[in-house]
Amino acid sequence: MAKINLRPWREELRAEKQKRFVATLLGAAIVAAGLVFLWKTDMDNRIAYQESRNSYIEAASKQLDSQIREIEELRKRREELLARMEVIQDLQGKRPVIVRVFDELVRTLPEGLFYKDLGKKGETLSIVGMAESNSRISTLMRNFEGSDWFSNPNLNNVAAADSQRAGYSEFNMSVSQTTPEPEEESNQ
Repeated sequence: MAKINLRPWREELRAEKQKRFVATLLGAAIVAAGLVFLWKTDMDNRIAYQESRNSYIEAASKQLDSQIREIEELRKRREELLARMEVIQDLQGKRPVIVRVFDELVRTLPEGLFYKDLGKKGETLSIVGMAESNSRISTLMRNFEGSDWFSNPNLNNVAAADSQRAGYSEFNMSVSQTTPEPEEESNQ
């Protein structure tokens, strides 16, 4: 029989298979690299998108924080303005009271008596005056007791006046100021 050498054919087949394997392996590596590149690109895009969303949220949060601070400042200013308005309204409401108090001081003043000094602390008036007699001081106290604008007259001191005003008595008195309730009108 003839000697046939099959080795070169096998070696050629083996070399061909090896080339195919290397080509397939190289193709798989290229496809894997492409897939890795696509995956990395997709992840980078997702990260960039999320970072842009985060930066938008941070910017919106900063804007909201500044708006909240502005609202708080406006609320504070509003409260200050309301307090000022209340003080002004209170002063406007009490403005005629001082006129009435002085008018009532004149009405309660008996003849033969005059005031030297008037002072006010809170709702208490302190009065220093001169009187021709102690009975005039008693009349003044009764007039204060009968007044709607004054209450609780308290005589602190009565002394003889100096030599220039012989026959007069100097007195110190305190009286509480009250504001009478306004009379209600009847609708009948």
